[in-house]
Amino acid sequence: LPFFHPGASAPTSSLPGGAAGAAGRRPWTPRRILDPGDDAELWWYRLFLVTCLVGLFVDPLYFYLLHTDGLAACVSMDMGIGVLVTAVRTFADHFYLAHMILKFRIAFVAPSSRIFGRGELVRDPDQIAIRYLKNDFIIDLAAMLPIPQLCFKNFHVCIMHLHCYPRSHLSDATLVSFRTLPIGTAASLINNTGIIVSLQMIIWFVIPAVSTSSANHTNSTLSMIVLIQYIPRMYLIISLNSKIVKASGVVTRTAWAGAAYNLLLYTLASHVLGALRYLLSVERQYSCWMEVCNNEGSSADSPSCVMGFLDCKSRENPMRQTWHNHSAIQKQLVHAPGRRNSTYKGETVFCILICIMGLVFFSHLIGNMQTYLQSMMVRLEEWRVKRRDIEEWMRHRQLPPELQERVRRFFQYKWLATRGVDEESILHSLPPDLRREIQRHLCLALVRRVPFFSQMDEQLLDAICERLVSSLSTKDAYIVREGDPVSEMLFIIRGELESSTTDGGRTNFFSSITLRPGDFCGEELLTWALMVSK
Repeated sequence: LPFFHPGASAPTSSLPGGAAGAAGRRPWTPRRILDPGDDAELWWYRLFLVTCLVGLFVDPLYFYLLHTDGLAACVSMDMGIGVLVTAVRTFADHFYLAHMILKFRIAFVAPSSRIFGRGELVRDPDQIAIRYLKNDFIIDLAAMLPIPQLCFKNFHVCIMHLHCYPRSHLSDATLVSFRTLPIGTAASLINNTGIIVSLQMIIWFVIPAVSTSSANHTNSTLSMIVLIQYIPRMYLIISLNSKIVKASGVVTRTAWAGAAYNLLLYTLASHVLGALRYLLSVERQYSCWMEVCNNEGSSADSPSCVMGFLDCKSRENPMRQTWHNHSAIQKQLVHAPGRRNSTYKGETVFCILICIMGLVFFSHLIGNMQTYLQSMMVRLEEWRVKRRDIEEWMRHRQLPPELQERVRRFFQYKWLATRGVDEESILHSLPPDLRREIQRHLCLALVRRVPFFSQMDEQLLDAICERLVSSLSTKDAYIVREGDPVSEMLFIIRGELESSTTDGGRTNFFSSITLRPGDFCGEELLTWALMVSK
């Protein structure tokens, strides 16, 4: 990485690429500054973008931890999936932390110096830290917080204490303390047990709470916790996109990768909405069971309903089995009517939102993919139009079929060789030094194969390479006919060239040779040029 250590002798300004600060570069130091716009920084942005997308896909998986058992009328949590999701989420959070640390060591361009060129780079660590703390630090911190993670032991202890008490023993103060837990600053006490729940236990503590009387509130809180953290994480995605585009011009280097990237974002939106739909369905089903449980009273055959009965961990409890066999929930499960449209307002509104957002996202996806795919077909469409114009021109000029076929073969071969890329225009758009280096790379080895050129100095060889131009020839095409004046030398790069002569039409004389890549012809031009100069 191009690290830079600011010192007393370090210059206050730098040219693009850090040329002016090259003298101040030092080996590994604790206080290192990364020059922005380098390839290493761009590589990290691309890697961090992939990590952010993985994290966004992982977060909704917390909503799938809950599942209902319709026959037993209870709710449970899949701890195996929870462990896997937590491990992946923790791994992704380390990249967020590394990104925050890295931003304390990335120089920035002073706004007041952006009049000409790139501007002046500020490399002072204190100024970089102050600027970062004022601008993006809060957003990065909110996106990095490991809210969904927890400590398993404390979690089980808390749930056991909460389920051991019947509903009548839970005081109002306890319920209020429990409901305000997800938005508490540090921790909350549950039923005066003295158990402190840390910030990392929020979601894992909220999810099992559906087996308590506060499930409606906690499920809504669960959705809000993950979705609110989506806001800074989506902001990071947008910010990374803009930085990558600013540094390299495009997010993806190929059109197919761009189309796949947009499809991935559309799939992410579908994934989030699907997870929310699943969580709301579990909440709705539990609400129905809780309503029946609240309306039930004790009798000689069945005990009164306790909220802990709706937790699948209590299925082996004899009192719970007795209640389940005589409960109105069992009657609803057996004599449930046919499936009808839901009359629940929240579910109806959510379905309407899904339809609207689906149409908006799908239209956005189609527009972006069309743009990327059209960029792939632009040159092919231009070639088709040009080929159609050539066909109309040949018919208009009434060229013979054999000649028309040769013209078609030439343009077909040119398209296959260049794919519509105009090499001459690309070379002429480059500065002279780059043009010279490219021509030297392409032609110097061929020029040195000529004995006369091999004795020249480098400057003359560069001048000769600059005069060489590329050309294409199809099969059975005549490049130079016998008797024509020699006006150019030919260097074979690809394919074969047959050179034959009859020595001016002499009877019974024919000489032929096949030239292959690396060979040349037309060296007579050099002899004639020397004779004229003498």
